[in-house]
Amino acid sequence: MTRSTPPTIWTLILLSGLSALGMNIFQPSLPGMAAYFGVEYRLIALSVPFYLAASTVIQIVVGPISDKMGRRPVMMVSLLLFLLATLGCIFATTAEVFLAFRMAQAVVATCMVLSRAAVRDMYEGPKAASMIGYVTMGMTVVPMVGPALGGILDQAFGWHANFWLLFATAAVTLVIFYADFGETATASGKPLIAQFREYPALLRSPRFWGYSLAAGLSSGSFFAYLGGSPFVGTNVYGLNSAELGIYFSAPAVGYFLGNFLSGRYSERFGINTMVFWGAIVNIFGVGLSLSITLAGMDTVWTFFGLMCFVGLGNGMAIPNGTTGAISVRPHLAGTAAGLSSAIMIGAGAALSATASWLLVPGSNAAPLLEIMFASGCLGLVAILYVMRRERQLGLAA
Repeated sequence: MTRSTPPTIWTLILLSGLSALGMNIFQPSLPGMAAYFGVEYRLIALSVPFYLAASTVIQIVVGPISDKMGRRPVMMVSLLLFLLATLGCIFATTAEVFLAFRMAQAVVATCMVLSRAAVRDMYEGPKAASMIGYVTMGMTVVPMVGPALGGILDQAFGWHANFWLLFATAAVTLVIFYADFGETATASGKPLIAQFREYPALLRSPRFWGYSLAAGLSSGSFFAYLGGSPFVGTNVYGLNSAELGIYFSAPAVGYFLGNFLSGRYSERFGINTMVFWGAIVNIFGVGLSLSITLAGMDTVWTFFGLMCFVGLGNGMAIPNGTTGAISVRPHLAGTAAGLSSAIMIGAGAALSATASWLLVPGSNAAPLLEIMFASGCLGLVAILYVMRRERQLGLAA
């Protein structure tokens, strides 16, 4: 571990994992937090889409800044701001104040985006997809245990304990980052405004849009799940917060396997093939769950169990779709990583908010599953477009 060499894979995993932990550890506490602040569930549930929306804005800005200044200083500032925002969440006295600091916590998304950009700095093509797959495979340990741990902490100590754990984890991550993360990017030397002027080059690329939407809409199924599954688990299936935390982790099991497959096979089969089959797996799991629910045969086991397929599909689609997007213009890796992730998170925020507001007392899981299914199908359309475009350009293998 040295500040003069590129980071180890374990540091990249930790940085990405902190971002994942910040997103989902407190999910089982949402019903209890609504009661604590004296508001409706759907108001406190906005902490998910608000966080995602703030992440979208941050990632649009942070990519060009990191291309100009480097990855290390941008991530350092982000970690410090995340620590302050977490304290704000802990000491919030109203739901509105909590939501404001919750949005500020989204700055930690910088670590996820720039970890991927750092991989692209060090590797190219399918090798980069393979390494991103391994990084995200490792970070899935966090969302796998995070909600379960959050539910246990909520039962034992209340929802504040989840945010104290976030604060402690971020502090440890900051120390390790400082010691190990050597700069991976070469500063562009361009003025910052010139960096932002590179956006049209990306936005005019059909392949960039195709890859970004393929990853974003496939992951949109998961983000809708984030916004709606606490309600489904609590109000439809009668789970307490500890039980919800355990069931809630189901997609992470599949995501772990999907990222392993990305790490193992992306170089062999190629980026497009992995994204395509990831979308198919995602659609299969959600479609089967929706069919069972519409037939009135759903149980807590069918709903959460089939979410493993959502995670599996995402684990195949996201690393490869992200690599495709940031490889369209290799000299703009940070900018492309930020913009692609912003597209993905922005779509997720919209879907998460929609799921939260459609689920009202008396609802079953069908509205949530319908949103997830539509998002997955659109993700498949996006990667099919990319494959068609590459055949036109003579880029297909």
